[in-house]
Amino acid sequence: MSHIPNETEKIVVDGATVDFYKLQKDGESTYYFDTSKEGPPHPMVNAMAGLALIKGTNDTLVMINHKAPGGLFAKLEDDVKYDIQELDDGLVKVVFSYNKDAASESDLTQTSCGG
Repeated sequence: MSHIPNETEKIVVDGATVDFYKLQKDGESTYYFDTSKEGPPHPMVNAMAGLALIKGTNDTLVMINHKAPGGLFAKLEDDVKYDIQELDDGLVKVVFSYNKDAASESDLTQTSCGG
């Protein structure tokens, strides 16, 4: 069961290790990727690559993963908002967007999971 809409188009994202997809609607884009079958550091690496796509825009990024990426959340500042949804099949869907009024900015170049 795919959590990525059929009407998306596959795109190339620099630094990504999984496929990314784009859905354009009403002048805004939603980018999707699925790391639910990937282990570290793939979820973090791909989330950072995807967040770079939406930085400073009204676009959104949707991550499908096997669990909520707590290590990633710890690296984000208040410029990145996220909403976690538990899916019926046990996976999680995280929807990221940008807060343009943020006081601090996330460093999207740090992809390591360790300290």
